[in-house]
Amino acid sequence: MTKDLKNKGLATKAIRGGLERSQFKETSEAIFLNSGFVYDSAEEAAGRFRGENDGFIYSRYANPTTSVFEERMCLLEGAEAARATSSGMAAVNLAIMSHVKAGDHVVAPKALFGSCLYIIEQILPRFGVKVTLIDGTDIDQWQKALQQPTSAVFLETPSNPTLEIVDIAAVADLAHKVGAKVIVDNVFATTIYQKPLELGADVVIYSATKHIDGQGRCLGGIVLSDEEFIEEVVAPYHKHTGPSLSPFNAWNLLKGLETLELRVEKQTDNASRVADALAENAKVARVIYPGRDDHPQAALARQQMKRGSTLVSFEINGDQEETFAFLNRLQLIDISNNLGDSKSLITHPTTTTHSSVSEELKAELGINSNLVRLSVGLETADDLVEDLLQALEG
Repeated sequence: MTKDLKNKGLATKAIRGGLERSQFKETSEAIFLNSGFVYDSAEEAAGRFRGENDGFIYSRYANPTTSVFEERMCLLEGAEAARATSSGMAAVNLAIMSHVKAGDHVVAPKALFGSCLYIIEQILPRFGVKVTLIDGTDIDQWQKALQQPTSAVFLETPSNPTLEIVDIAAVADLAHKVGAKVIVDNVFATTIYQKPLELGADVVIYSATKHIDGQGRCLGGIVLSDEEFIEEVVAPYHKHTGPSLSPFNAWNLLKGLETLELRVEKQTDNASRVADALAENAKVARVIYPGRDDHPQAALARQQMKRGSTLVSFEINGDQEETFAFLNRLQLIDISNNLGDSKSLITHPTTTTHSSVSEELKAELGINSNLVRLSVGLETADDLVEDLLQALEG
């Protein structure tokens, strides 16, 4: 890690963390778009594979451009080590599957992104891992579920798409008493607004596709933790199963990090303005936004997050047909299941991101047919509000 930047500001870390220049002294990071590396001798190659000397072996294991991205993210997150992955879901899979084994117990909230829920609910039991799903906002349910030996806790906060807040510090305290690793998907809060490791979590994961790239260019993910967990648990699984981030995507993500704070702050300003405007409209039944006092867990959100979020969820006063009609009337905001983008994107979770979730669970979680999730972008806030209001009016 770049030691002399530890006490610098977030923006400085995001721009200069892990910076390595080649012999050409380029200003922007170089892209090492290669699969392999050569050695000066057979002895050097043998020593490299034995771990006796530093250097790169194969880009599936590590790559100079990808390593800069990992080091920069460590600096931002306050982590000791990291492994970058080809997508956010590759990061989720890596963090969980590298750690658990048959006979282990995993606890997670029911309120998860559809693909995350699939891994927890469908894949883990196939490998003999017991799973307990709970209401993540109810600390009593956490306490009950964690009365037995547990290998891992997995959670996302705020959750997708209902923006529920899980008390990271309280859950970490309970989990550590039974020896469980706490894995937090921090994609909605971003490293700008929430630091799970400082709150007691052991592992943080991101879909870097979202705010880190944030411009619709590429996929990526990352797992961050202490050096022991990354090097002894995550790294071997990563090396041998190959969910590696491409050097070109790593370079794109490095460019994204340079403007991350500026973009997220502006998007949050816009999201707050949009949430307030929607809350005043009679065509909207409910607005869910962690930055508003009427959020069910507003106090907890203020306690563990610096600001609200770039995401706003809300319910239309009407059924699915009327909700679809609202979406189809939007002229500026795009219908898309992605989020954290510079462009404002809106989706209907029950038929898109959470379409694989059972109807019973969707009803329990409040993922209703009139719920939409809006990822607020960088457009002029008044233009976004105008577009939403005209679509609501029909």
